[in-house]
Amino acid sequence: MATKEKNFWILLVFLLSGLVIGGLIGELTSKIDALWWLSYGQTFGLTQPVPLDLQVIKLTFGISFKINISSILGMILAIFIYKKV
Repeated sequence: MATKEKNFWILLVFLLSGLVIGGLIGELTSKIDALWWLSYGQTFGLTQPVPLDLQVIKLTFGISFKINISSILGMILAIFIYKKV
């Protein structure tokens, strides 16, 4: 009897797609009065880029995350779909 082994990478793809699609839905619904709460969230990360000058090469580092209600709901939905697959 073969067992169905779930892969970590598939879960990661499901979570990231739920995060991105949920964030997109949150941004699109931010202008609608009845659905404004889906875009409520927090931004965290490096707000100003961090430069690194090595005289030969200049690198600039920066990362920022914006998590909102719809992206969290998208991740929960992605986990639910992953468990059903």
